[in-house]
Amino acid sequence: MADYHFVYKDVEGASTQWDDIQRKLGNLPPKPPAFKPDPFEPAPDPDSVPKDKSWIDEKTEEELEEMEDDLDDDRFLEEYRKKRLAEMREAVKISKYGSVMPISGSDFVQEVSQAPQDVWVVVILYKEGFPECGLLLQCLEELAVKYPATKFVKIISTDCIPNYPDRNLPTLLVYNNGAVKANYVGLHSFGRRCTPEGVALVLCQSDPVLNDGQSGSNASVLEGVRKRFIEKVVMEQEDHDEDGSSSD
Repeated sequence: MADYHFVYKDVEGASTQWDDIQRKLGNLPPKPPAFKPDPFEPAPDPDSVPKDKSWIDEKTEEELEEMEDDLDDDRFLEEYRKKRLAEMREAVKISKYGSVMPISGSDFVQEVSQAPQDVWVVVILYKEGFPECGLLLQCLEELAVKYPATKFVKIISTDCIPNYPDRNLPTLLVYNNGAVKANYVGLHSFGRRCTPEGVALVLCQSDPVLNDGQSGSNASVLEGVRKRFIEKVVMEQEDHDEDGSSSD
């Protein structure tokens, strides 16, 4: 017996007159759209991209190092490449710090005495539960953020110096090139009121201890420290005057 249920199949996307009639009658679903591939676009040629400052800015440090001999014909871009590399390396150096890092007695030599020669290290000897230590630590945390190229560390006093007297806490030691450059015993060393601005001014009295990694010179850093200290004193005085007038 013959099979009368044969269904004609055309190429994909094509339609027969019978199909069109059936779709009009609602017996078949709407015709799907014909497949159209995306227009061909050749991959961009890296060598065809315009080479300018923005092109250099997009490169990683590793890529910039590999380009050392590729820009000999463009003196401007070669100089800019060197500048970007220097900026990246300085940023990496600065990002090492930025907080008060806890250390143990066994870490002291490596973290403090053997720190790079161009890095100043501020060490606080402290103990938990001493309000004076907590206040000075708060000040140092703020300074560590403002001056990320200066290394700040904290260590339990007796871990650093066995039997160190609690009456001397907190104590601040300043190191550079493996040697102690200054020491401050007790909170009174930083004035009547211990503030980050006051601590910064004391630290920079004789040496360029604080470094923000951006100011470019020790004199400009010191000028900024003095300016912030004066602004703090003036602001506190204004607050005091306002409190006095409001109470009258």
